[in-house]
Amino acid sequence: MTEKEAYPEHPVYSKNTIEFITVAAEFCAFLEGCRYYTPKSFFDKSTKMLSLLYLKASLMPQMEDSSFSELQQFVTELSYEEQRRNIEQLTGEFDEYLDIRQEEDGQYTDEFVAYISEDLTDIYQDLRDMIANFQSADVNIMNDAVADCLDNFQTFWGPKLLNALKAMHTVLYSGKLPVDENTESYGVGYDRIENESSNIEIDFFND
Repeated sequence: MTEKEAYPEHPVYSKNTIEFITVAAEFCAFLEGCRYYTPKSFFDKSTKMLSLLYLKASLMPQMEDSSFSELQQFVTELSYEEQRRNIEQLTGEFDEYLDIRQEEDGQYTDEFVAYISEDLTDIYQDLRDMIANFQSADVNIMNDAVADCLDNFQTFWGPKLLNALKAMHTVLYSGKLPVDENTESYGVGYDRIENESSNIEIDFFND
C-alpha cells in the first residue's frame, strides 16, 4: 500500500498542495535553465512566475509540523552561489535596487540595497529543498517540508518575492532592457528548460 493510499485525505495530497508543489517545481526548473533566456525574456517570465507562485502559496491551508522528521538541506553554498551568479548575468546593471526595512511593529526604519539575484536564489533555495524532501514519498517528511516552506513564506521568502517582483516589474516596463533580436528566443528557452527539468520529479502525485 502506498502512502497516498494509506492517507488519502492528508493535506499533502490536496489540490492546493499539488498545484503549489507543481508551480514551485516549474519555478525551480526555470531558474536552473535561466541561461537560455535573454534579459528581457527572463524579466518577463520571472514576473509571471513570481505572481503565480505567490498566489499558489497564499492559497495553501495552514499545515502543522509533525515533528516526526528531520528535513535535509539539498541546496549547498556552492550550488546557491552558482545559481545566484547565473541570475545576476541576466539582471546585470538592474540587479540592485533600494528597499525599505520594516520592523515587526510595522514601522519603516532605513533604506538598504537589495539584489534581485539574491532574492530569487533565496526563494529557489527554500522551494528546492522542499521539493527534494517532498520526493521522499514519506507522508511525515512531505508534510513537514511543506509546512516549513510555508512558514518561511510568511516571514522570509514571501516578502522577498514581492520585493523582487516590484523591482523586476519596474525594470521590465521601463523600456531600458535591450530588445530581443530573435523573437523566438523565449519559446526556445522554455522548451529547453522543460527538457532539462527531468531532475525535478513530481510523478508521486499519481502513485
